[in-house]
Amino acid sequence: MSDRIYLTRDGYNRLKDELYVLVHETRKEVLEKIAEARSHGDLSENAEYDAAREEQSQTEARIAEIENKLASASILDPKQIKTDKVYILTSVKLKNLDDQQEIIEYTLVSSEEADSDLGKISVRSPVGKSLIGKTVGDKVSIRVPSGELHYQVLDIFVK
Repeated sequence: MSDRIYLTRDGYNRLKDELYVLVHETRKEVLEKIAEARSHGDLSENAEYDAAREEQSQTEARIAEIENKLASASILDPKQIKTDKVYILTSVKLKNLDDQQEIIEYTLVSSEEADSDLGKISVRSPVGKSLIGKTVGDKVSIRVPSGELHYQVLDIFVK
């Protein structure tokens, strides 16, 4: 994986914490499950063994994925983010032009930190891609699976 991944310090630390738990706790638990299942005899018809091996495979894949992300991560400092345009880590206040009463606020983050419940959207999402580079006052039409959204950028700031 050679693409840079842009993370906040919190996002980077969350990945490091998850990796620690996977390597030092989950991996050990899975190996214990495999040993327990092996002790039951014939492995050819042992669903418990098969499930434990599948869990091991998924755990090791996640460990490798996180290690790759951390190795190619660049940590962004919010203090160095400009607010003249919409960039990664900027927050943007939008007016819904189809419903003049609705004001929406998003923070643009990497795919790894996206969390729509917290208003954090990926710069790779349709909305994120459409907002990158916009300035205050710009109007934007965004094609999403459910149709087309129309917004105007009211403010760009860093939280």
